[in-house]
Amino acid sequence: MLLWFPSLISYTKSSTIRPPLSLDKQQVDALTQSLNFLQQFLETYTSLAGYSEEAAQLLEMRIATAAHFAEDVIESAIADRILNQTNSADFHRSFEGAIQRMNSIAKEAIQIKEKKLGRSCSTSIAVGSTRSAYTEQKFVAVGIDDALYELLDKLTGGNSSDCLIISIVGMGGIGKSALARTLFENELIDYHFDILAWITVSQEYSVWSLLHLLCVKITTDWEPLKDMNEDELGEIIYRSSWRGRYLIVMDDIWNIEVLKQLRIFFPNNRNGSRIVITTRQSNLAYELSNCYMHVVKFLDEDASWDLRRENVFGEGNCPVELVEVGKRIAKNCSGIPLSIVVVGGHLAKSEPTQEYWEYILGDLSSVVNSEDDEHCLKILHLSYRELPVHLKPCFLYMAVFHEDSVIRVSTLVKLLVGEGILKPVTGKSHEKVAEDYVKELIDRNLILASSYGHDGKVKVCKMHDLLRDLCLREVEKQKFFRTLTEKSLGFPLDLSSERRIVVNKHKSEEENSPDEVFDALGSAKFARSLISKSQEPLLSLNLRLLRVCSSVVESFPVAIFGKVNLSYLSLTDQVSNLLPRSIPSLISLLWNLQILIWDTNATVPSEIWEMPLIKHVIFSKAELPDPPVEDGGIVLENLRTLMKIHNFNCTEEVVRRIPNIKKLKIYYEDFTEGPPRSCIDNLVRLHKLESLGIVIDPFPNVVETRRHLVQNLTFPQSLKKLTIGHIRLHWDDLNTKIGSLPLLEVLKLKWKSFVGRKWETVEGKFRSLKFLLVEFCDLEQWMTESTHFPRLEHIVLRELRLLKEIDSVIGDIPTLGSIELECCTISAVISAKTLLDEQEELGNDVLRVRVLLLGKNKLVESLASPNIQVET
Repeated sequence: MLLWFPSLISYTKSSTIRPPLSLDKQQVDALTQSLNFLQQFLETYTSLAGYSEEAAQLLEMRIATAAHFAEDVIESAIADRILNQTNSADFHRSFEGAIQRMNSIAKEAIQIKEKKLGRSCSTSIAVGSTRSAYTEQKFVAVGIDDALYELLDKLTGGNSSDCLIISIVGMGGIGKSALARTLFENELIDYHFDILAWITVSQEYSVWSLLHLLCVKITTDWEPLKDMNEDELGEIIYRSSWRGRYLIVMDDIWNIEVLKQLRIFFPNNRNGSRIVITTRQSNLAYELSNCYMHVVKFLDEDASWDLRRENVFGEGNCPVELVEVGKRIAKNCSGIPLSIVVVGGHLAKSEPTQEYWEYILGDLSSVVNSEDDEHCLKILHLSYRELPVHLKPCFLYMAVFHEDSVIRVSTLVKLLVGEGILKPVTGKSHEKVAEDYVKELIDRNLILASSYGHDGKVKVCKMHDLLRDLCLREVEKQKFFRTLTEKSLGFPLDLSSERRIVVNKHKSEEENSPDEVFDALGSAKFARSLISKSQEPLLSLNLRLLRVCSSVVESFPVAIFGKVNLSYLSLTDQVSNLLPRSIPSLISLLWNLQILIWDTNATVPSEIWEMPLIKHVIFSKAELPDPPVEDGGIVLENLRTLMKIHNFNCTEEVVRRIPNIKKLKIYYEDFTEGPPRSCIDNLVRLHKLESLGIVIDPFPNVVETRRHLVQNLTFPQSLKKLTIGHIRLHWDDLNTKIGSLPLLEVLKLKWKSFVGRKWETVEGKFRSLKFLLVEFCDLEQWMTESTHFPRLEHIVLRELRLLKEIDSVIGDIPTLGSIELECCTISAVISAKTLLDEQEELGNDVLRVRVLLLGKNKLVESLASPNIQVET
């Protein structure tokens, strides 16, 4: 089920959003009451007795339709009011009709809840009843040798006598149960443990049934068990387990509660007993004490081929002519054993001919996702079904991105905020809520973390092909959004019920004319989102209720200002990024705009200072005008991001207007008429600024200008990330102006940020620094002590052509994990190798060194080892 209407609730209860519309308080209260009840009902419906997924989906669709109708009424009235087309009487009648529809469904939901709760005591659920029979198939244990040895050591090693919980984590179908079964059946395990028991838990479970099954497994006296209650069964388990060393495997755990309920019946008898769980949810391990988490990785190409070959031919050999295509099939299964086994089973039933295998390679997705009851999507669907209701729209939104897309989390977060599909949380910004949603989907292994930032947060994510297939199926079933492609444009389309539309067609594809896109979108009068990769001017269409718009354009489209409900606007100029594009003053009509991304050079009107809801403003390059000279001008209290502003005039008035800014990127250049008006020393007054990027491009003949800009430069104490370039401060200034910042975690010193041949650090500075980049400067000697950077984790030195060596004491920094040298001197590289060798002798096997060379160098290449990587 989906949580369809948090954006609608925001209109009726938010203290921040004030639509330019008069709403009757009694009507608002009535609608809010029904909305809140239905939202809570959807969140708890799956726990009711006799829960039916099909019935839930039908009810949800009815709620969604009513919620959409109410949204349409309110947002249409807002658009009418701003565009001077309002009719108050019609609005209030329509609004009352929306309330009655919602109240009717709420009354029906109350009856359902009362009826279901009245029958809850008579319902029983069998253990493992929702587990697909396919998951019981025993995978061939391929590609798990390293994991097997690691986990065998954890299970049988003498390092911990306490009862250790080992959590085997990974997405559905990746082989968690296969790995656990291989461990469970290992001869060493059988020899080491006195008591062995395996139970399958699954999504729906009965604690009594699980305890009963455990009793049957670990005791021979099981006849009277059926008459015992949970406590009596638990006492038998506790007494039996106390007498020896036990290993209990709990397969397919979905929530922490079942583990807590069972864990109390297993004593910590300090004899090396172990509990193993398999789960799709990484966060379970974080909630457990004395728990070791092992993440199951995707199979590499060789292991994938070994598994598929054994699955098809067993002990026999694969015919030579099928090896190449077989390896390509295995590779395209993306490292998931489940999909490899499904395809292998299909091939094992057919004639092993090259023509047929080539056919399967070209149609792999349909084989893996066949309608057989035991196909991959049935298993993966369990992960989707168990999602909390508020997370389902965010999971489905991932399908907006192309297959194999590398998705920046910051972009995804802004889109989710703009869409209005986040459940409001008191005390948290919408951005923080969206970040939490993404993290939870990653913890549940439904989104894959691709790279992390220096703060430990996921920076880039992606979606596995199989999960994307699942996502697309649910998108179609739920009618979450519609994608227009060449295949869908050959006949008339009715998009009147579509809320989100993605256009993938491009002008260069001549088989369809641009008119077909216009014709298709002409009926989408209730669309809230348009994400277009097309170069046609689609924004001229009358999609006046749009809330999210991301499009390719050739100039700033004036027609966009008729779409007054926009919350998210992202425009990409694919014609020219050199000449500035003027943003019309009509921008202020977009009363609800929170996110503005204009991917080109821009000239911004002063009306930008009249948009109190704006949160994130991002340009490729923009000239920002001074605020209008007037008493009591609007303070942009919601503004958090401002990038990239050219010759930023940081006056006292500007500082007053942006008190809560957190991320700021600015640069200065081309001052030919003396010192600038900019008061750069006012940056220190931005007390909530966390990330600052500041670049001062070279002024060949204006030395006085540079001196004026930097002489009083002081950074706010709130900074966590600082990137600077061309400022040309002295290294002593680095210690005083930057080293004393108490919260600074990331420091990037780019092109000629500092001048001088020697940098000598001092005690008590850089107390929080985790990441340091130094590039393109004339530094020869860096003198420091390991205590000067107590939290430093990563060092990147780039294009330091004069640096003689890296001080060996840097290796003694206890938190240091990596040193990267890109295009530095050979002597610096050799000193890094010496530093690494010294650390290895001291038992430090964590530190890694990466060297990047401009060209071949045999001496440096000979230094390569497991802990030093050399690339050209």
